[in-house]
Amino acid sequence: MKHVSRAASNLTQLSRIRSRGRREKASRFYAALDFPLFHFQRPFHVAGKTLKGPPFLVLPFSSHHLSLEFDSLWVQYSFRISELLSSSVHKDHKMLRTPHWYDSQVAKFPLFASPFSSHNGSSCTVASPVLDMGLKLSKQVSGSNQQGIARKTRDCVNHRTANAYGQRAQERVLEDEAPQISETSPSWKTFPGQAFPLGVSEVDSGTNFAIFSQHATAVTLCLSLPERLGRVDGGMMEFSLDRNVNKTGDIWHICIKDLPRSNVLYGYRMDGPRGWHEGHRFDSRVVLIDPYAKLVDGRRFFGDSSKKFSKFLGTYDFDSLPFSWGDNYKLPNIPEKDLVIYEMNVRAFTASESSGLDPDIRGSYLGVIEKIPHLQELGINAVELLPVFEFDEFEFQRRPNPRDHLINTWGYSTINFFAPMSRYASDGGGPLKASQEFKQMVKALHGAGIEVILDVVYNHTNEADDANPYTTSFRGIDNKVYYMLDLNNNGQLLNFSGCGNTLNCNHPVVMELIMDSLRHWVTEYHVDGFRFDLASVLCRGADGSPLSAPPVIRAIAKDSILSRCKIISEPWDCGGLYLVGRFPNWDRWAEWNGKYRDDLRRFIKGDSGMKGSFATRVSGSADLYKVNKRKPYHSVNFVIAHDGFTLYDLVSYNFKHNDANGEGGNDGSNDNLSWNCGYEGETDDSTVKAIRSRQMKNFHLALMISQGTPMMLMGDEYGHSRNGNNNSYGHDTAINHFQWGLLEARNSNHFRFFKEVIKFRRTRRVFGRDTFLEKNDVTWHEDNWHNYESKFLAFTFHDNNGGDVYMAFNAHDYFIKVPIPAAPVKRRWFRVVDTNLESPNDFVLDGVPGIKSTYNMAPYSSILLEAK
Repeated sequence: MKHVSRAASNLTQLSRIRSRGRREKASRFYAALDFPLFHFQRPFHVAGKTLKGPPFLVLPFSSHHLSLEFDSLWVQYSFRISELLSSSVHKDHKMLRTPHWYDSQVAKFPLFASPFSSHNGSSCTVASPVLDMGLKLSKQVSGSNQQGIARKTRDCVNHRTANAYGQRAQERVLEDEAPQISETSPSWKTFPGQAFPLGVSEVDSGTNFAIFSQHATAVTLCLSLPERLGRVDGGMMEFSLDRNVNKTGDIWHICIKDLPRSNVLYGYRMDGPRGWHEGHRFDSRVVLIDPYAKLVDGRRFFGDSSKKFSKFLGTYDFDSLPFSWGDNYKLPNIPEKDLVIYEMNVRAFTASESSGLDPDIRGSYLGVIEKIPHLQELGINAVELLPVFEFDEFEFQRRPNPRDHLINTWGYSTINFFAPMSRYASDGGGPLKASQEFKQMVKALHGAGIEVILDVVYNHTNEADDANPYTTSFRGIDNKVYYMLDLNNNGQLLNFSGCGNTLNCNHPVVMELIMDSLRHWVTEYHVDGFRFDLASVLCRGADGSPLSAPPVIRAIAKDSILSRCKIISEPWDCGGLYLVGRFPNWDRWAEWNGKYRDDLRRFIKGDSGMKGSFATRVSGSADLYKVNKRKPYHSVNFVIAHDGFTLYDLVSYNFKHNDANGEGGNDGSNDNLSWNCGYEGETDDSTVKAIRSRQMKNFHLALMISQGTPMMLMGDEYGHSRNGNNNSYGHDTAINHFQWGLLEARNSNHFRFFKEVIKFRRTRRVFGRDTFLEKNDVTWHEDNWHNYESKFLAFTFHDNNGGDVYMAFNAHDYFIKVPIPAAPVKRRWFRVVDTNLESPNDFVLDGVPGIKSTYNMAPYSSILLEAK
């Protein structure tokens, strides 16, 4: 088995940057790519074509007879065309020639007991003026070594099999497999089909399949019907599409009558130009996933190493009743100014045995439902799910390499943009169950008042680079359309994602794919928004150059179906296109504010010269977002995200410790802006541990009192550690799994503080403004702005009703006696927060009275006073 991985082992440091939140540091590079046009041709016309291949043949016939030669054995059948074919029928202004198939008339050639040698004499090619396709059954999903239309020089009785991911084709004689297959071989009535919608759809005449490929010259639809064929060993039928009949513009299509309405696996073989330097990567040995497949089937259990090399195929379901959202169901529709986002991984949230869940639902969508009470107690009102589109967790293990021990748990390696991750279904339930349970999860979260935002990866796919490709779909369907290429460098893939390839997002076909995908998740699954990974890639043209008004970004902002959704960009990529505060937005797009993260980390840990920047960030980053009609909530504020250190590790490690990743320490960011508080890693030193505890609370308080939209990471509410690993994408272990035992152990102190601060934010109007602060909204208790060594800042957010909130942050390593301003008229100050105090005194909701004119603040601490 030839293993492949997402990135070549010899990637440069630039392309190997996988610490996804820090990739904005990478340098920019560009290359050129031609921009093929998308067009349509309306007319239909019909031409016949031979059907080839064992274990039996169903052939369109000439008007007189056909002959086949099996070595010295001749078998001859004669038919009249009138006995087989109906006249043309006119439907929907399209001329469709409709064959009538009768079991007594179809020419079926059984497998003979005698062996057949390879034969290059008489061809089995038979011309037909009517039928438009051929049917072939093969044992393996990978099927034959077929290169398109039947060729006269090819022996028609060899059974060819090849691994679907490029293993060398193996040949065997027909009799080895024939008896089993020939006895169950059905005949199918086919029609030319229609070009739209793309993917699989039900039409009056049957099941319609439609797929785009501008440059393919031969397309074969491959079907597997396990129930109809009575087995699940991967046997497939193949339908060759006639470009003169089954093609409209750049859309290939076919309709098949009487297919089952569910439990059908399907894919495509594509052939076309082999000019690598022109950007083509066709390989007809590979069965490819339909980009518009709404469900994808593969292995059933996450991390099942016995199925490591499972094939992925599209499937569909027209049998199930529509999902019941319920009579009283409604969308939360939470205003953006009120959001508190919790970034989480579906599997890692409940995969641990410590979750206490039944093993069948650990790490599943249903597992999330079981833990909704925790989310409610924490107080967040939106979850941002790490990628839930279908991906292959074993992608790193497809070939020997230094990372072949890793299991992709983050999911930033999309196989298909429409299908929910099937192995997040409970108890290995498969793709249909995954779809249903995903909807159950969304419904349950909505019922709890929690919105669902998806982290989506439209900047690259799982198909890696040219050195070690993992071809599953787009690369084999039309590489030149779907990916950015450098045609001045032998057609090589451009890599602005750091993962080997870059999706050509502003090509009209790719843009429509993205739009259709987003709409699908909104209409079918009722999600509330999207966070776009490496969104700067979506701001590049076909040659990689930045666009000032990217069509796909504008389309997302203006789309009516997406109008209710939160849309959030990660405004950088691995090519150095850093767009924080400058992301094209049409007053709709919010952004992950990377400058907020950096400035808060530097100030809280005690860097000099950061007081002014800290003030700017907590007051809403008006320097970045006070433009046109943008709002403070368009700044998604975060200190910690899935990539990089956890909050605990941010205050416990000065350096990354990524040896377990297998990349020699070359992965992940070296610039973490962290401070270990005096000791690297775990320690029993009580002084160090006390400072770390204060610092975690300081970061959390600063995040929750800042103007803008706060986002925190799953696990930070109890102090999760990854042991200093700042790029843990490949560990399906306790490194990433939520540790419910630690949550319980720290429930009364660390967790208590975190949840109380979140709830305080959500119930105080001064923190969730939808306009930027004006002079009367804030008082800065500061006359020392230009003192580079000053690491103290105090300020008051004013409430029109007198409910002012005073906050002070001391990042010095010594005590400061802080003057406290007078409270509003007829009000007194009450201490709500002092991070230097032990729980429960570190947060007192009702407040502690008796605040005098000064307050003695401890080193590395913060306080919050409320006027009552």
